Amino acid sequence: MSLSLQSPPFSALSSSLHLQGRRLSFSAGSTASKVVVFKNYFQRSFPHIQIRASSGNSSSLDTGSNTELDAVSSFSEIVPDTVIFDDFERFPPTAATVSSALLLGICGLPDTVFRNAVEMALADSGCYGLENADLRLSCFVNKALVNVGGDLAKLVPGRVSTEVDARLAYDTHGIIRKVHDLLRLYNDINVPPERLLFKIPSTWQGIEASRLLESEGIQTHLTFVYSFAQAAAAAQAGASVIQIFVGRIRDWARNHSGDPEIEAAIRRGEDPGLALATKAYNYIHKYGHKSKLMAAAVRNKQDLFSLLGVDYIIAPLKVLQSLKESVTTPDEKYSFVRRLSPQSASIYNFSEEELVKWDQLKLASAMGPAAVELLAAGLEGYVNQAKRVEELFGKIWPPPNV
Repeated sequence: MSLSLQSPPFSALSSSLHLQGRRLSFSAGSTASKVVVFKNYFQRSFPHIQIRASSGNSSSLDTGSNTELDAVSSFSEIVPDTVIFDDFERFPPTAATVSSALLLGICGLPDTVFRNAVEMALADSGCYGLENADLRLSCFVNKALVNVGGDLAKLVPGRVSTEVDARLAYDTHGIIRKVHDLLRLYNDINVPPERLLFKIPSTWQGIEASRLLESEGIQTHLTFVYSFAQAAAAAQAGASVIQIFVGRIRDWARNHSGDPEIEAAIRRGEDPGLALATKAYNYIHKYGHKSKLMAAAVRNKQDLFSLLGVDYIIAPLKVLQSLKESVTTPDEKYSFVRRLSPQSASIYNFSEEELVKWDQLKLASAMGPAAVELLAAGLEGYVNQAKRVEELFGKIWPPPNV
């Protein structure tokens, strides 16, 4: 039995991990017992939601009664946005993301089940023996990410997405080397590559790294997609998962102007974030790309209803709770409309300019100010978190009792 994300299962695909002031509370015992505890907590909190063996195209949240959650789960894979440790009990994650933000959270909590994974990384003899301090810190961070990712892989049925250092965002070969290093470490602890995704920023260099890695059979997850050009280039690269932050695009549009793609959506009377997700989905499905589209930064139920049919939707916990508490009659249940489908994608019209073979110059020319600014802001946040992890590891290394 499992809570499952269908192939390819998405990973945590939590947009980010905000852990300050939170406590992770797992019961002691084996991995199997922890999974049972997750299942029991989930079923007590959400008695209408049934956990069943994966098959067909069922959602990871399979409901057995007439709730809105039951209705929407028949259209899209609804992924709980379990970014807060306290909510692991109410919403057991189907998959996970391991990142610098997560490492910072673990180091700030004295009794998490993952604390030992970090301490073991800091005690690694291979890293310990490196004379260069920068290389030693990088080695410790890699080991910590993989140790925690390995523990998460035992606790979730889906894939674990591992964040690639954002300081490599403009270095294609640096990204590939980092992914190979992480993959070797995962192999050392017997986590198979099919359980893994590698989360890469959607710069041109990141997209090109995704193309090369996917050609090796390594699954990638491209993030910080804020324009159609990025989404189309990522699809042409064959990225396994493409993540669009719907709400962040809307937020930018409320406070800025001058982005042609956003202004065109507004003139059509459309929300720019939802319009981008719709257009990217239609492009992927109309032209037979293998990528799966994930809509993140979904802010409310109306956002979710407008995206029904997209491959994956990361739903905030407050939205899931509202869906679960809203009971529908049989007639109302079937009033929900699939907004996105391969059939609707097949009749969607794209301009000649949008159907080009994307390269670095075309991508740079097509990205508007919203995509440029939001990408830069996302990278800055990730880089700052990575630096904080290294600073923290530099202060606490070597760990006590080692």
